[in-house]
Amino acid sequence: MSVEPKSREFTASPLAQQPDVASARTQDLEGQVDGDGNGEKDTVSAFKALGWLDRFLALWIFLAMAIGIILGNFVPSTGPALQKGKFVGVSVPIAVGLLVMMYPILCKVRYESLHELLAQRSMWKQILFSVVVNWVVAPFLMLGLAWAFLPDKSDLRAGLILVGLGRCIAMVLIWNGLAGGDDEYCAILVAVNSILQMVLFAPLAVFFIRVISGETGVSDISYEVVAISVGVFLGIPLAAAIITRFTLRMTAGPAWYERVFLRFAPPWSLIGLLYTIIVLFASQGRQVVHQVVSVIRVAAPLVVYFVSIFWVTLFITYRFGFKYPLAVTQSFTASSNNFELAIAVAVATFGPDSDQALASTVGPLIEVPVLLGLVYLMRFTRKRWHWKA
Repeated sequence: MSVEPKSREFTASPLAQQPDVASARTQDLEGQVDGDGNGEKDTVSAFKALGWLDRFLALWIFLAMAIGIILGNFVPSTGPALQKGKFVGVSVPIAVGLLVMMYPILCKVRYESLHELLAQRSMWKQILFSVVVNWVVAPFLMLGLAWAFLPDKSDLRAGLILVGLGRCIAMVLIWNGLAGGDDEYCAILVAVNSILQMVLFAPLAVFFIRVISGETGVSDISYEVVAISVGVFLGIPLAAAIITRFTLRMTAGPAWYERVFLRFAPPWSLIGLLYTIIVLFASQGRQVVHQVVSVIRVAAPLVVYFVSIFWVTLFITYRFGFKYPLAVTQSFTASSNNFELAIAVAVATFGPDSDQALASTVGPLIEVPVLLGLVYLMRFTRKRWHWKA
């Protein structure tokens, strides 16, 4: 069926509409349709338009998960070895993967033109909408699901609540790009969530876990741990990307940057993602296998959370007349979580062997396959609904 948006107020940013080799690649991956939805592009398979790394991403991710679990479970020394070095509360191997994963995506953002985007009234409406969904709806939804599924497991419940409070600043950039979302809007929403995370995470964790749930042991959650974690995992790749973009565009020229560098850099983002998944699963594989009942109990509310918050956000944005790139960006921003921060806070506050740490670790184990599935589903849905950009 062909569906027209009900409102023209929320439109894709003019930056996203500028001719650009990188954005053209994204459009190819989406397999976009013509304005009337009946053009030749409908017959072009989005799958065939993907590069070999993107085309078999689901296979690579599941292989990475399997390799990690096998290493963690059958090579007992793997987990402790990967956890030895710490960088702002996260193991060094995971920290390296996160930084490598984020840098190429941030290199694609047109920082030189962001002031035009921020001057638009619609941008501030997008920010307000995102803040409400991310900092009101999502945390309370996770709180309700934690109590509904784990009424007798207070420690696991606390870990789930920490996952719900951590708004994503890393993987959401990958999911958004693969699904054809707006890179500029996503970068701005990530920056806003990062700032709010530094201010709100610690007091909200105390409020949700200690005040509402009546648990003890969370009063010492440190602002410093939260601020440093967010500052490092967003600040370092963001600064590197800005320096890279402006330096190379001035020295080699904008055309070389778009046509050469932006074709070389993006695959490293997915390589960083696969590396991070292997290390993460290898670090926790033994614990996951030996506490399978607890893992399953934590996994159930997480699946409901990721799917429900995504589709609720998507439905609302669709009804409000958001264009496809903005609706996708808002939906993935709402459903993605900052697992590295949740794990760091859980380990620092409750200890590495605590049930809270286990629950926070299960978060990315469920998030990765669920959101990957939603990426493929959105690409299919867009073609079916003829959702215009």
